[in-house]
Amino acid sequence: MLNVTKTYMPPIECYQSYLKEIWNSGQLTNHGSLEVKLKAKLAVKLEVNDLRLVSNGTLALQLAIKALEIQGEIITTPFSYVATTTSILWENCTPVFVDIEEDYFCINPDYIEQAITDRTSAILVTHVYGYPCDVERIQKIADKYNLKIIYDAAHAFGVKYKGKSILEYGDVSTLSFHATKLFHTGEGGAIFSKNENVLKKISLLKSFGHIGEDNYISIGINAKMSELHAAMGLCVLDKVDELILHRKKCSELYDSLLASHSSITRPVIKSEVDYNYAYYPIVLSCEQQMLSIRSALNLNGIYPRRYFYPSLNKLPYIIQQKNCPISESISSRVLALPLSHELSEKEIIFVSKLILEAMN
Repeated sequence: MLNVTKTYMPPIECYQSYLKEIWNSGQLTNHGSLEVKLKAKLAVKLEVNDLRLVSNGTLALQLAIKALEIQGEIITTPFSYVATTTSILWENCTPVFVDIEEDYFCINPDYIEQAITDRTSAILVTHVYGYPCDVERIQKIADKYNLKIIYDAAHAFGVKYKGKSILEYGDVSTLSFHATKLFHTGEGGAIFSKNENVLKKISLLKSFGHIGEDNYISIGINAKMSELHAAMGLCVLDKVDELILHRKKCSELYDSLLASHSSITRPVIKSEVDYNYAYYPIVLSCEQQMLSIRSALNLNGIYPRRYFYPSLNKLPYIIQQKNCPISESISSRVLALPLSHELSEKEIIFVSKLILEAMN
């Protein structure tokens, strides 16, 4: 069986060595030494001054909205994982969907300005599959209307734009370290902001809103990362460059085998982007063709994913549904193909062969 991805499991001896540290300290959570160590190492790896670790990427989005005190309407993308939208709804804000760019799959800045109303307070959009949004144009719009920007960078671990970490753009960027991600902690996430006051606020919000036993400062929730998850992250981080290199080679082989077929399109990677090869999505000519290919792959024990489907503006609990034709079209035709640290050349050739045969 070949799934869309496979969780990288580090050498068990590495994890056991950190477990011994945990057992010796007796501390499982509440900002232990391993969480502190992972935070410092990630800041260096991601080329940022500081960040905050949290228990998952969805809570990272919710904490970002809360820390920036966002209310009312939030302009967002319909082409992302459902957590991007539900985080907005969970914080009692209203998602306002703006369609995406056909070439890059990220939100189209051309449509953002016309969606702004007197209730708009922020823009929350995704670097889809790790491909950066048009961060410069979005920043100009946000500056003009005094809006906050949150980037959902769940897929963008290590991505750079114009030589700078993608996390440096906007007011807040959030990461997911779920087990399916390129870099993972089993479950986990992180929040970055250039504003130190925002980071301090997030520290409070993710730890019940109090410091020590006596200083209760604000409301808060429990979004701390445990030592067990930090230990996993420390093991995985040592191998992440190797994982990216393998995924790059896999992606290039897929390209050589599939790119010549006119019915298959791929998102464009801008020349200024240092990409992380987090996913390998293809878009077929129509939904029926995509379903036929998926069926052919499934029959051979290969399980790609309709990632992302449905277009989020069509979720059943969205009250004010707005048409986003490009997102709706791409979401109906997209398949994320298997891509992992263990994927072999033989497997890529087999997957590609089945796809091409199913298209004839």
